[in-house]
Amino acid sequence: MLVLTRKPRQQIMIGDDIVINIVEVQGDNVRIAIDAPREIKIYRGEIYRAIQEENKSAAVPAQGLDLSAALPPKA
Repeated sequence: MLVLTRKPRQQIMIGDDIVINIVEVQGDNVRIAIDAPREIKIYRGEIYRAIQEENKSAAVPAQGLDLSAALPPKA
């Protein structure tokens, strides 16, 4: 893990096309602006973890669920 100290109006570069701008620092809060290509998905950590948990839940079939109607008929 890389740990950096930055001040307002300073930047962090990730690769060639992701720029993190430090907008404001007030006490324990830091406002950042992220400039990245549109195809790069950016989530807050807690939102990303919630999405991952929801995906895991959706991937587990419910017990007692009859999926036979979704199967093609046997020839």
